Amino acid sequence: MTAECGPARGAVRMTVIMCVAESFSMAAFATYTTLLPLLQREWALTNSQAGLIGGIAFAGYMTAVPVLTALTDRIDSRRIYLGACGLSALGAVGFTLFAGGFWSALVFQFIIGAGLGGTYMPGLKALTDHLEGRAQARATAFYAACFGIGSSTSILVSGWLGQAYGWRTAFLCGALSPLIAAALVNLMMPRGRTREQKGPTALLDFRPVLTNKTTRYYILGYAVHNFELFAQRAWMVAFLVFSATLQPSGTVAVLSAATLAAIINLCGPLMSVTGNELALRYGRQRIIFVFMCASGLVACGFGFAAGLPSAIVFALMCLHYGLMLGDSAALTAGAIGSAPADQRGAILAVYSFLGFSAALAGPLTFGVVLDLAGGNRDVIAWGLAYASIGLFGALAPLARW
Repeated sequence: MTAECGPARGAVRMTVIMCVAESFSMAAFATYTTLLPLLQREWALTNSQAGLIGGIAFAGYMTAVPVLTALTDRIDSRRIYLGACGLSALGAVGFTLFAGGFWSALVFQFIIGAGLGGTYMPGLKALTDHLEGRAQARATAFYAACFGIGSSTSILVSGWLGQAYGWRTAFLCGALSPLIAAALVNLMMPRGRTREQKGPTALLDFRPVLTNKTTRYYILGYAVHNFELFAQRAWMVAFLVFSATLQPSGTVAVLSAATLAAIINLCGPLMSVTGNELALRYGRQRIIFVFMCASGLVACGFGFAAGLPSAIVFALMCLHYGLMLGDSAALTAGAIGSAPADQRGAILAVYSFLGFSAALAGPLTFGVVLDLAGGNRDVIAWGLAYASIGLFGALAPLARW
């Protein structure tokens, strides 16, 4: 009994440590998108420019993740994590001290994204190196779910600080939290597993991953998932602000748009874990396609509902967000379990790189469609912008066929 409980307690302990660290490391992640309405006015940004700043973080992520995540097969993942937390802090400090418009915001948001590229998947590698089977799948589900908790915390704290003390103070908080995450991981997690290099294998040789047919399916699914999810996250607060302007005169908002967005983000962890448990019971691919198609269909109609009563808009956004996260952990756990352990860093590098390439395209596509369709004061434009990110998920049954 003791022998069985020991490993179980160890798995729980490591999962809790990595989930808490993940939440701290993401403090600056959603700060810009939370403060988007304020910064867009202050810096006179077009919707396309605002969307590009929101998406450029994923360009930073894409630049960093193939190298930093692949390195975890050769170097202790804790060392990678420590350096990446430093990058996140540096980007947030840059916003605090120097940001003043489109170009400077692009630079510092890029750096914040590069920091996320060295914490999110390397952190998952540090956790799953020491687990196998269902314990690994469940730990992956909780870790993926905590991305939503980290996002919610970032939205809530940055929204409150931005409103009370100004947006620079919100970014300053985002600079301090990753340092706490670095301390937790490097002091409390065991050393990451690495493999001995046999022959002159190139660091970025991802052919073994790409030739794995099963892994390719999960990578493609993750790209579709991220295209929709991160566009929604980038424009969520701005849409809620727009919807509030369409409410009857005299309507009093009980909660701010940032607070509502934080609450909506909390739907993600519950649905991510639930989706993974359903995948373990009813089949991973079936559950992934059900959630992907359902979220895409809801997205295709959601933007047109901006003028409905606030409670209905909030409920629909919770529904959409929950459906989007229903396949998140199932996709990641499937990718990790689809290839040998000694290629796990390389698998996560490709998976994350292509997934966040789509995450870069999502917010930008949304902003461009919003501009071309009439701007952010037009219901039809918002409807078409949401439809542009839900289309691929809605076509998921065709892809499965």
